[in-house]
Amino acid sequence: MTESNRQTESSQQTEHGPVNRARAGLQTAFGTGSNTQDPVVALAPGRVNLVGGHTDYNDGLCLPMAVDRYVAVAARPRDDDLLRVHATDFDGTARIAPGDDPDGWAAYIAAVARVLREQVPIPGSDLAIASTVPSGAGLSSSAALELATGRALLAVADAELPTTDLALACWRAEREGVGVECGILDQFAVGLCKSDSALFLDCRTREYEHVPLGGAVGILVIDTGVSHELADSGYNDRVRECREAVTALRDASGRPLDTLRDVDRDLLESHADALEPVHYRRAKHVVTENERVNVARDALSAGDFERVGEAMVAGHESLRDEYEVSSPELDAAVELATEVDGVYGARMTGGGFGGSAVALVDGDELGCAKEAIRAVLPERVGSDARVFACRPSGGVGLVHSR
Repeated sequence: MTESNRQTESSQQTEHGPVNRARAGLQTAFGTGSNTQDPVVALAPGRVNLVGGHTDYNDGLCLPMAVDRYVAVAARPRDDDLLRVHATDFDGTARIAPGDDPDGWAAYIAAVARVLREQVPIPGSDLAIASTVPSGAGLSSSAALELATGRALLAVADAELPTTDLALACWRAEREGVGVECGILDQFAVGLCKSDSALFLDCRTREYEHVPLGGAVGILVIDTGVSHELADSGYNDRVRECREAVTALRDASGRPLDTLRDVDRDLLESHADALEPVHYRRAKHVVTENERVNVARDALSAGDFERVGEAMVAGHESLRDEYEVSSPELDAAVELATEVDGVYGARMTGGGFGGSAVALVDGDELGCAKEAIRAVLPERVGSDARVFACRPSGGVGLVHSR
């Protein structure tokens, strides 16, 4: 959530670190009061995206995976409708009454509670948050915060929602409460991923399947140290440009196109002259990226990691040149990673405009590849850049008391 989350690789990066800190933070900030029950604790992972960048809000295809960096939310019920929330990582506290519209990190909490209260009688609660998902690094710290908060509030209410419904509620919260016109990729990945698997997600039908990774590969994340804030970046501009491209293609072709998911290469090229250059570039990325997701899914299932890596690199080039959401630091990180022995491929992950690159690596070469990247990272990418290894993780869940 802040720079304090950019911790060194240690036991604090496991699930136990944020869980223990959230429990302790709840006690420190709010005491026990008259409530003698143990707090509920929800844990939600960050995520990387192998292929499928900026396709989700175009009803497209994605191939993300959750990773073992977590947001933990500890919660206890109150006797009123107030939410008191303590962020342990930077010692911040917020009080949120129904109808409040706070700024900053508290906006996510308020938005999730507001959407869930349309479906479930969520009581007032005291909550404490701890995280090892770096903020602004493209690992979806916001979705992890949303899903962990939502799961904790449901547990306090002694209520259940299917994970897909919780993910959709959190998606609505980010769009309506925070103002990012995102698709469902992040919330579904954080909610539905399984350990040692990627998630093939159709954002139109909302159907998904788990694609096992096996133990043959590992994941490296290169955090450039350049933070991004999607609500203040060009993210919403890209959403608008895609809609404008659809409108132009629909008018030119006379076909009932709803989103760029309805456009294939033949249709795009047949009516390229009807598009402004910027709209053609945006549409070309989305159309070809959906193709790359299908290629990568099939290759991953077949254990053809070289082909997955090729799709990742091609996806990054398209995000850089056609969608224009990369940055010099991200480009340098991808270039560096692909020069290292054992790396199958790399690309930016997340919305762009800063953040991280993700690399798919031969599992036997993971440690050597990480050290090779680390040795030259400051001079190639920047003094704030860092690299760390991740394991594919399961999605959001409750932590049992010990």
